[in-house]
Amino acid sequence: MPVLAQLTTVVVDCADPVALAAFYQHATDWELTYSDQDFASIGAGSTGSGLAFVRVEGYQAPQWPEGSKHLHLDFAVADLEGAVEALLALSASRPEFQPGEGRWVVLTDPQGHPFCLVPALTATAPTAN
Repeated sequence: MPVLAQLTTVVVDCADPVALAAFYQHATDWELTYSDQDFASIGAGSTGSGLAFVRVEGYQAPQWPEGSKHLHLDFAVADLEGAVEALLALSASRPEFQPGEGRWVVLTDPQGHPFCLVPALTATAPTAN
């Protein structure tokens, strides 16, 4: 029997938890479950999965594609180009460096964290090192 039964939340360091939670809330349509100036969280409802954002004083955004990133998130999407356009409209950015030969797209959220969009039919974890 595994010691860790279920991953419930990924907590992301950032400069502005409220703003970053709002970005991902709009991007995922997940519910805002908590918010104050130092911490905010969103959840996917019945799946129990969620993202949380914690304020770190002096936060330095990761630099894609340099090795300073700590993690990246992967999201499966039904329409890759449509999702890219919608997220760019929500203040995401599309870095020039795009590994994967078009199989996925790397974006960065408004505070610089990279995340990948993967077509839902081929939703295997990319290795966007």
